[in-house]
Amino acid sequence: MDVLDLARIQFGVTTVYHFLFVPVTIGLSLVVAILQTMWRSTGKTVYLRATKFWGKLFLINIAMGVVTGIVQEFQFGMNWSAYSRFVGDVFGAPLAFEALVAFFLESTFIGIWIFGWDRLRPGLHLACIWLVAFGTVASAYFILAANAFMQNPVGYQLNETAGRAELTDFGAVLTNPVALAAFPHTVFASWLTAGVVVVAVSGYHFMHRRDLDVHRPAMRLGVLTTLIGGLGLVLSGDSLGKVMTATQPMKMAAAEALYQTTYSAPFSVLTIGSLDGRHGTPIIEIPGLLSFLATGSFSGRVEGINDLNAQYNDLFGPGDYIPYIPLTYWTFRAMIGFGLLAMAMAVIVWWSTRRGRLPAHRLFWPVVMWMALTPFLANSSGWIFTEMGRQPWVVFSLYQTSEAVSPRVGAATVLTSLIGFTLVYLILAVIALKLFFKYAKAGPPAEETALASSSPSDDPDKPMAFAY
Repeated sequence: MDVLDLARIQFGVTTVYHFLFVPVTIGLSLVVAILQTMWRSTGKTVYLRATKFWGKLFLINIAMGVVTGIVQEFQFGMNWSAYSRFVGDVFGAPLAFEALVAFFLESTFIGIWIFGWDRLRPGLHLACIWLVAFGTVASAYFILAANAFMQNPVGYQLNETAGRAELTDFGAVLTNPVALAAFPHTVFASWLTAGVVVVAVSGYHFMHRRDLDVHRPAMRLGVLTTLIGGLGLVLSGDSLGKVMTATQPMKMAAAEALYQTTYSAPFSVLTIGSLDGRHGTPIIEIPGLLSFLATGSFSGRVEGINDLNAQYNDLFGPGDYIPYIPLTYWTFRAMIGFGLLAMAMAVIVWWSTRRGRLPAHRLFWPVVMWMALTPFLANSSGWIFTEMGRQPWVVFSLYQTSEAVSPRVGAATVLTSLIGFTLVYLILAVIALKLFFKYAKAGPPAEETALASSSPSDDPDKPMAFAY
């Protein structure tokens, strides 16, 4: 493999790994904020115990997300310096806002929330966790705005002399149609992910019949969060599909492996094709569905890969502008399929636990716990499709991936850093999973412990204490 292949693999590994934590952080911040709000509004200590329990798991996750996210910043200078030079003036603006506004907001108030349980007035302390939840969402928006420029470049001018894109309209970058469509889709995916995690962890305690007074309301909240997130994904995905068709028609064609321009284009659930992806035979397909996803009409026209490739050759010069079809085809279906499985699991759990029921089959809760993998597989598949479907462009229509790699970094250097990052990430994965499973199995704190650590102190000289 050459430098380009290794650099792409390294960026893929670090990005997918980091994004395992991001949706859980966004979703769990909301869950914890809701649980604490329910405690403050009802006075029921079960909600306080649930807040403490899920707050601890939330902190483990957010710490791992911050650590793995730092590496993302390094990538642009290490392996993609040509890309950084070309697009840094535009790409850096939303990332700077993410760090200076959203991340500072999030990190400041998470610290106040952790140490302020017995020092702040209850309403002020509750406001802190809501500000954290808002910060996580704002952070996601700025990052998606930066990524959206790669999908649909706006708000720039091309400086031919300097050979780089220069920012002319920051408002256009922030209101990029791709960002506006991708943002709700990402937030709903985060809610679905956090909801499934809550259901799975609560399911463990249901299986062992422990602290059901705490885990039953958490289970209901997890199911509700999963279903709201899933339904939101369906609606926002429909909008995102139409924006994707308007801005990157090749990506939509690659999602279906549609080589010929077609009216009433079907959506294939299963296709058997050649190894290079150039030919396929649909086995199960839904008539007109791809046209509806792309245009809003079951009889709409969807441009095919061959026609689009010919257009791009005329516009951008001779070349192959077709992404790797087997990967785009199957990741698109994995994203949808695993998301639907997560929603189905939530419905089954809700039905099986309604009115105080406890499922008796010995395999029920183990299956529910394993289903916690489904949203992570859906999220990873979605990001792989999003980024691979854009190839061979790193910035669509402006800059190809082959041009973006660092010119003075050799294959041995990238391979060494790839092995190093992978080993470090494996170690971090072991640590994160051990911590998460340890405290998830331990269960919520006792009522006396939770109340003792949450009562405001009248002593102004009392030192702050870590509440977890």
